[in-house]
Amino acid sequence: MLAKVNGVSNDGGSIQEMLATNLKRARTLRGLSISELSRRSRIGKATLSQLESGSGNPTIETVFSLSRALEIPVSDLLDTRPPGGLTVVRAEDVEVLAGEGVDLRPLQRIETRDTILEVYDQQFRAGCRQESLGHVGTEHTVVQSGRLSVQVDGREVELGPGDYVGFDASRPHGYLAVGGPVRSVLLLHYRADRGVHPGTPHSAPSPDH
Repeated sequence: MLAKVNGVSNDGGSIQEMLATNLKRARTLRGLSISELSRRSRIGKATLSQLESGSGNPTIETVFSLSRALEIPVSDLLDTRPPGGLTVVRAEDVEVLAGEGVDLRPLQRIETRDTILEVYDQQFRAGCRQESLGHVGTEHTVVQSGRLSVQVDGREVELGPGDYVGFDASRPHGYLAVGGPVRSVLLLHYRADRGVHPGTPHSAPSPDH
């Protein structure tokens, strides 16, 4: 992914490179082998090895599966760092993390003493479904344009512009853009103790989705 994430320049640091470093660190801190992480995440060992070497091509499904298996915020894998002062993030500066039915752009990570909040620009492709087995955190979506069908643990609601939905992201959930593309904002909310680097400025962080 991009050399600029969450408004912060990462010299020579693509998302693939950041994921490679952070994935290996998180796995090692938890004392997990590649085989055990593969079992927990349902991602093949060969794919995990490629991701840790920086040669893999991570998708939304892959990143959120790793977040679920390691029980850490997504941004602990993508190494987003909160900048100081005025923060402006241009859409063209943020690489897209693509999934089966959605494109995500990580915009910002906000951290307080006990909370981590990740902010994403979220765009669903018309007629495409995005499914998730669940991952850590609480998920919040605000629809900006279009109509979005949301399924959570067997319950389905349809949202229009200005509508909001929030739920425990550990539950199976899915999204479907109804009748056309959907633009929305995704917020992922975590307890700060989910971070890989507790006690440091970067101890904090939206659809596997």
